[in-house]
Amino acid sequence: MKNRILSLSKNDDFKSILTGKKITNKYLTIFFKKIPSKNIKKLNLSIITKKKIGNAVLRNKIKRRLKNIMNDLSDKLNLHYSYLLIAKKTVLIDKFQTIKKTVFSDFESIK
Repeated sequence: MKNRILSLSKNDDFKSILTGKKITNKYLTIFFKKIPSKNIKKLNLSIITKKKIGNAVLRNKIKRRLKNIMNDLSDKLNLHYSYLLIAKKTVLIDKFQTIKKTVFSDFESIK
């Protein structure tokens, strides 16, 4: 069953996740931390793309790719954590399957 993705909205939530653990790869930087005030029945996730990456069309393409990967991965994720994904420009360049494989392997190490 697919979990519904909730986006982080409060500035305090972003700041607290940035003090948590971090995993970096060629495509993303993944921050994750347990936030007690969040709903553990839904996936708490935010995706950040910087303006340096490109115009709005390219940034939205990156977000769509990452949301698609996270939807495929949502059954295997630990819902006690809140996640913050910061995208890098290489997400646009490489093929979707290689990005997906790399992200899947990183999220397996989080458990």
